[in-house]
Amino acid sequence: MVNIKRTIIVLVSLGLAVATACTTVPITGRQQLSLVPPSTMLRMSYQQYDDFLKNNTLSADTAQTAIVKETGSRISRAVEQYFIRSGMRYELDNYDWEFNLIEEDTVNAWCMPGGKVAVYTGILPVTGDETGLAVVMGHEIGHAVAGHGGERMSHLLAVQLGGIALAVAMREEPAAAQGLWLTAYGLASQVGFILPYSRIQEYEADRLGLIFMAMAGYDPRHAVTLWKKMKAEKKGSAPPAFLSTHPTDDARIAEIERLLPEAMRYYREPTR
Repeated sequence: MVNIKRTIIVLVSLGLAVATACTTVPITGRQQLSLVPPSTMLRMSYQQYDDFLKNNTLSADTAQTAIVKETGSRISRAVEQYFIRSGMRYELDNYDWEFNLIEEDTVNAWCMPGGKVAVYTGILPVTGDETGLAVVMGHEIGHAVAGHGGERMSHLLAVQLGGIALAVAMREEPAAAQGLWLTAYGLASQVGFILPYSRIQEYEADRLGLIFMAMAGYDPRHAVTLWKKMKAEKKGSAPPAFLSTHPTDDARIAEIERLLPEAMRYYREPTR
């Protein structure tokens, strides 16, 4: 009887949390579960990113590092411009952008809450040039702007810890809470392995990434070329880490082609 009563209480509490803890994804307008306050996400993100940098090697290639930082800076300025134009200037306080190139052969890149970005040297031969890099970085920054990490953390809290607040979980079950974060963001693995994003989240990141790279002056049409190159990269071998949790190549390319007319409305060729 006690266990049944406790289960009912947990389910009711979880139902109330789900009903009241929702946010809206920028641009797409999708409602998403959000059980973790932005301040908590940022605090944990900055701590984990610092830990990651201490345990990994930054690239010594100054030219490639400069390209990563320049590409990231252009896209981050586009994100900030979007927030200001959309009456969301308050969102600027939730970002402390940082872009680092990591010496690692894995074909991968990721962005944590608050704009903490890591690009692995292994992905640069695939991206080829700055515009190809902008496709990848725009996509990963799109995940962060859409709050997909927080959404995934919220679902993990709901399923594994009964929907209690992350702050409570960190106080009462710190090991479990830390494990959820590492699972959600993949920092327990040197190659950045993460739980799969849902297909909806992947397509949202594509859409936001296309728009942000276009606003930054990168031609979004290059995304089709890049993803076809990514598809070829997988032939005859295990998929790169960057692609291992993504939708099928043909489906993604078709969706990007569908999204291009919208993205092109934001694109202006940069003046030389």
